[in-house]
Amino acid sequence: MNPKRVLALVLGFALAALAAGLLRETSRSVFSLGANAMTFPFSSSSFPNGGEIPKKFSCDGGDVSPEFSWSQQPAGTRSFALIADDPDAPVGTWTHWLIYDLPSAADALAEGVSKDDELPDGSRQGRNDFGKIGYGGPCPPPGNAHRYFFRLYALDRKLGLKSGASKREVEKAMQDHVLGKAEWMGKYRR
Repeated sequence: MNPKRVLALVLGFALAALAAGLLRETSRSVFSLGANAMTFPFSSSSFPNGGEIPKKFSCDGGDVSPEFSWSQQPAGTRSFALIADDPDAPVGTWTHWLIYDLPSAADALAEGVSKDDELPDGSRQGRNDFGKIGYGGPCPPPGNAHRYFFRLYALDRKLGLKSGASKREVEKAMQDHVLGKAEWMGKYRR
C-alpha cells in the first residue's frame, strides 16, 4: 500500500477518534436546566456586566474574587451554586471558580472570598482548572480579550459534595435540580 495513503488513513482515524472524544467530553459537561427554570436578578459592584474586569480580580493583581449579589430566588430554593469559567481559553473552557451548597438564605458573595475548602456558612469550594481550591482569576495569554461567565444556579437541594469537587461532578449533582439561573459576564485581556 502507498505510504501516503497509509498516513492519510492513520490521520483520518486519529482525527475521528479525537472528534469523538471531544463530543463525549462536551456531552459530559452539559446538563438540563429543566423546563421551569427561571432567571432572577444577579449583579456585581466589582465590574459592569459585559465590561472590563479590573486587574485586582486577575492573576496580574490580587487574584481576589469579585462581589456578587442576587434577589428574588425561585420558590423552593434550598441552595445555590456558582460556576465561573472562560470559554475562550486556548485549551477549551477553563473553570475559574466552583462554589456550591451556598445557603438558600444567602443573597450575596462578598469580595475576596477565602480560598478555604469549606466556608463558615457551610458553603464548599471545588477545584478550579488551576488545580486549586477557590477562586482563580482571569489569566489569559496575551492577545484578544477573554470572556468570563459567572453563572449562579438556584437549586432545589444541597449538592452534598465534598470540597474539591470538579466542574463535572458539580454539574452532574445539579442535573434535574436547577430551579433558576442567573449570569454575569466580564472581559479581561493581557
